Amino acid sequence: MPDRKSLSSGIAIRFHLAADEHAALAFGYSPLLETVLSLHVLAEPKHHALQHDWVRAMRSLPQPLRRELRALEFLYRWTLPNCVLPSATTEFEDFETEVGRLRALPVDVAAFELVRTVYDHGGRGRRKEVLADPGVRTDALRHAGKPGSATRRAATQLLEDPAAFVERFATFLEAYWEAAFADEWGRIEPRLAEGVVAAGRAIASDGAFPFLVGLAPQLRVDLGARTFGLDLPHEHDVQLTGQSPLLLMPSVYVWPHVRVNCDPPWPLTLSYRAPHLADSLRHTSPPELVRVFRALGDVTRMRILEQLARRPRSTQELAPLVGLSEAGTSKHLRLLADAGVVTSRREGYYVVYSVVDERLESLTGDLRHALARTTRKSGPSWSSSPPSSSASSDSAVKSTL
Repeated sequence: MPDRKSLSSGIAIRFHLAADEHAALAFGYSPLLETVLSLHVLAEPKHHALQHDWVRAMRSLPQPLRRELRALEFLYRWTLPNCVLPSATTEFEDFETEVGRLRALPVDVAAFELVRTVYDHGGRGRRKEVLADPGVRTDALRHAGKPGSATRRAATQLLEDPAAFVERFATFLEAYWEAAFADEWGRIEPRLAEGVVAAGRAIASDGAFPFLVGLAPQLRVDLGARTFGLDLPHEHDVQLTGQSPLLLMPSVYVWPHVRVNCDPPWPLTLSYRAPHLADSLRHTSPPELVRVFRALGDVTRMRILEQLARRPRSTQELAPLVGLSEAGTSKHLRLLADAGVVTSRREGYYVVYSVVDERLESLTGDLRHALARTTRKSGPSWSSSPPSSSASSDSAVKSTL
């Protein structure tokens, strides 16, 4: 983890979490947001390898719907409009309720946010003046027209007749939901609900910051300053409190991104890869399993793990506890880190190591997964026809990635 100085100097969006962190956090998911995230996947398919099956399945969409998807893609290709976000204070809502809320927005409020997907006005200025500004129009149409003439024509409608365009967007979302995403939501909603419960349990057990540290590589966390955020060209410091909470939302379709909103009047949100999706990536190939088990198959390294399981420690702390020099301890720590069972972060002048609990917990499942895949490839079960001890498992099983 970066130290406080380097983190504070590099972050562009920073959330400050109050001491009463549980009151400053909310948990949820949104069928409307997930629908729009899936549209982003279709607009940028080569950036979303995990959703390739969805991309292929959507080739069967009716042609009129596919044309409208392309015409409106400036709304979700590069960023997302915040007017599709759920609130942190409402009940869990269904798709129809959320689309109804989008339709009920004042036209200038909705249009002002939709224009932001192709012209970052930063929330500054009077809405009607910004929408009527010739410079805004020129820049917005130029950016919106990059995919083609159909997107430029749609953006022109947004600027000239925003009420009709908002209705067009809502109608398109309903048609896409009916044709494709309603069934998909039925499949993924239970997994997102599990993700909400998992997040709540993790934060209730260990606090918010251990949960945030493991959420995504892009999310930069400073435990000492009680801040976290993303490196984006958008300077904003946000205080999270019980009156202004952050809504944490697991998502199937957000990967490989982490999406945040910190701009009023829209809810403060952080959308991240759903835990079950992350779990599906953690199945380890046999060569990697061998490396992990070799790292664990040493008495000294097991003593190091025992000490780290009690609490995170630096090399200087560990060395006398395990009876080694600092150099010898560092060597063992490198092996454990290479195997993914310990991680490190910098605290001032020291590097502090801690156990990656989920990595250790996944080993049994990884081993079973590897054995199951090998069994499927080889045909007969090993119990009836055990392989030769000289047979290599490297060629029998490949990583699920």
